This record gives sequence, C-alpha cells and structure tokens, in this order.
Amino acid sequence: MKTIFGRGPSLPIRLALAVLVSLVLIIADSRYQSFNEVKVYLNTLVSPLQYIANSPRILLDSASSQLMSNQALLAQSKRLEQELFLLRDDLLQLSHLEQENSRLRGLLGSPVRFDARRMVAEIMAVDSDTFSHQVVIDKGSLKGVFEGQPVLNEQGVVGQVMSVGKTTARVLLITDSSHGIPVRVARNDIRAIASGSGQLNRLSLHNITRNTDIQEGDTLLSSGLAGRFPEGYPVGKVSHVGYEEGQPFADIQVEPFAALDRVRYLLLLWPEPKIIDVDAAVALEADAKEQVSQ
Repeated sequence: MKTIFGRGPSLPIRLALAVLVSLVLIIADSRYQSFNEVKVYLNTLVSPLQYIANSPRILLDSASSQLMSNQALLAQSKRLEQELFLLRDDLLQLSHLEQENSRLRGLLGSPVRFDARRMVAEIMAVDSDTFSHQVVIDKGSLKGVFEGQPVLNEQGVVGQVMSVGKTTARVLLITDSSHGIPVRVARNDIRAIASGSGQLNRLSLHNITRNTDIQEGDTLLSSGLAGRFPEGYPVGKVSHVGYEEGQPFADIQVEPFAALDRVRYLLLLWPEPKIIDVDAAVALEADAKEQVSQ
C-alpha cells in the first residue's frame, strides 16, 4: 500500500536544519537587530504568564512579611507593656519618696530651736493595746536616747520616752490616760495640766474653775514647768469648753496638734546646754579664793 504523502527527511537532517536555522536567526538578531519588534510582541504575550507564575512567590513573601510584622508587633507590645509596668512601679516609688521627703522636710522644719540637739527616729511598732498609747522607735541608748526625753513631730508635741533599750525605745504618747503635760494658753499665759484621755484625738484639762478665761480655739503650748518638756512647743487647741450645773470645774477638751494616729517619723530633743556667765564665774572663783586666804 502506497501512502498519500511521501516520507520527509530523516531525523538527523531535520535536527541539522533546525540548528542551522537557529544559528542564522541568532546571528541575524545579534548583528542586525532584525527581531526587536517581534520580541516586544512576544514579551507582551508572555508577561501575563510570568505574573501568574510569580504570584505564589509574592503571596508567600507577603504572608511571611505579615507574620514577621505581627510577631515583631507582639514582641514590641510585650516589651512596651513591661516597660510601662516598670515605669508605673518607679512612679509609685517616686510618689512614696516624695511623701517621705515631704514628711522629713516638715519634721526638720518643725518649730524646734536650732541650738537644741535633735535626732530623727522612725516608728517601728505601735502598741496593740487600745488602752495604752505607746509606740516603739528605732533609736536607743547607743544613740544617746534617755528616759523622759521629749518627743515631737512637725506638728507639735507627741510624747516622751518611757523606757530605753540599746537600739530601740518606747514612747508614751500625750493622749495616754497616764500622761500629763504642763501647758499654758498662748493668748493669756494661763497655766494648766493637759492629761491624756485615752483617745488619740483628745486631751483634757482638769481642775479648771468655771471663771477661768479659756475659750474654744485657744492654742496651748508647753509651759516648761517640771523641766521635762521645753517651753513654747505646740501641744493642742481647745476644742470644747462646757459647764455643768452643780460642778465647780469646767469640762475642757483639747485636740492635739500632732495627728498621733498617722505619725511615722519623730524628733527626739536633748536639753539645751546651760549658758555659763564667764564674768560671774570668775567673780565667784575670786571670792572663794579670798575667803580661803582669810
């Protein structure tokens, strides 16, 4: 049987012809730029396929970048949250230090004579007995604290040292029912004894006759009598003056200047050194020598 179309060239001949044509086209394109317009059209036709082929890589890069961005944002958010927490803690510490600084400044600026020796002490413990108003401070005999030593704060008289250890001391507050302090009225110098009432916000003046000129709002200062408390330090303000029929004495209540339920820092005072008159001492010594010679 005879085929309609005759057999073409063999495969080696076809390959040789294809290679020859390719070389001719390559030489013609490189030397004479014969296919520039054709290449433009071919690139235009192929570009959609290139975009489609490249889209998976773009999607993967975008997803990876998005994931890295989210992780970076989460890490940054966590770091900023930690920094904010630390800053808040620092802010609390700063507020606490400001309050402590304010208390100490007020304490050192209290109405204490500058020539008197003084020392700041901090309260370590408060007596849990509701009928006993005492506190423990962090200074003792090693710092020169002694029994009966007057104790103040920036507002006024707080109490006195009642017992001393090596490194601590116990302070009896002026509101304790067993405590009394000599006072005088700043307005007219009337003298009295302010006794503790057993309440942290109240003192009492006992044995004051009804006709004594003491009024509500009068300021009471330490009188200096008995030599325990120096003279002139604020003690309290008269908050109530009452009279009862048939009673010879007035009912006088005093509110302490010192907020005894909120004190933390206290000021310990030492007695002022006695001023010696040198001329008088020399005269006394001369008299003594003259009497001895006689």
